[in-house]
Amino acid sequence: MNPTTLIIILVAVFVIIFAASGFKIIQQAETMIIERLGKYNRTLKSGINIIWPLVDKPRQIMWRFRKTDVSGEDIIISKLISKVDLREQVYDFPRQNVITKDNVTIEIDALLYFQITDPMKAIYEIANLPDAIEKLTQTTLRNVIGELDLDGCLVSRDTINSKLRTILDEATDKWGVKVNRVELQDITPPKDIQEAMEKQMRAERSRRAAILTAEGEKKAKILEAEGIKESEINKAEGEKRSKILRAEGEAEARLKVANAEAGAIQKVTEAIKLSDGDPSNYLIAIRYIDTLKDMTSGKDNKIIYMPVETTGVLSSLGGIKEMLTGNKEK
Repeated sequence: MNPTTLIIILVAVFVIIFAASGFKIIQQAETMIIERLGKYNRTLKSGINIIWPLVDKPRQIMWRFRKTDVSGEDIIISKLISKVDLREQVYDFPRQNVITKDNVTIEIDALLYFQITDPMKAIYEIANLPDAIEKLTQTTLRNVIGELDLDGCLVSRDTINSKLRTILDEATDKWGVKVNRVELQDITPPKDIQEAMEKQMRAERSRRAAILTAEGEKKAKILEAEGIKESEINKAEGEKRSKILRAEGEAEARLKVANAEAGAIQKVTEAIKLSDGDPSNYLIAIRYIDTLKDMTSGKDNKIIYMPVETTGVLSSLGGIKEMLTGNKEK
């Protein structure tokens, strides 16, 4: 092979390598910062892009990755990358101790969801973006938890998440980062505090059970008393109605008896008047006879006392006899 052919082949290989190194393929939801002679030139978009080799160079960024080793433990790996991921990312920070307002040390495990919105700021405004976000989240979490007591931390997770997201979003805006969500995975109080809380929970449940039992017994007694009251009222109303009906019945019976007696007396009087007799003597005699019948109708009555007006009664009987005899003769 002559020297000219060798030179042509070397030049062709160099041109091919030079042209190939000038092609940059950027995937969707990724970007790359290009510097020309050490100065920011442009931001590449997804697809095929052409740069000038040896003149244009991608700017690298420090990034963090979580991997699982052979023993099953998660390890954090930091390395330089040239492509910037624009998708929403999750940072799972290690547990950290935080002191509450009432001086209780608790462990908090937090998650951070963020997204790079301006790759240029994320590279040029901060030296190590993952570490900066982690440290900022830890210090902000200490400040927010320090304003709350233990009970407030346990029941106000949504409030803590909202405050953390607002503060972190404002602080990371100049880094070209948007903090979407902050979640507290777990809040772990000290062991003695947990035991005290469990005892308090059992005591509270026992108290609530006793209150519910007492309220149930109270309502049962009230309902029983109301039932007895209504029963007595209904019984009294029934007795009242019964007495009224009985009295009305007796009054009506007496009225009918009196009307019957009045009719009988009227007929007897008319009959006596026809015989020119005195009806008063007849009525008195009838009453004496009924009275004597009642006096002698007793089971143990042995002695009969005749009334003083016996002579008058007998004379009345004689008058009745004469009246009846006169009627026969007529």
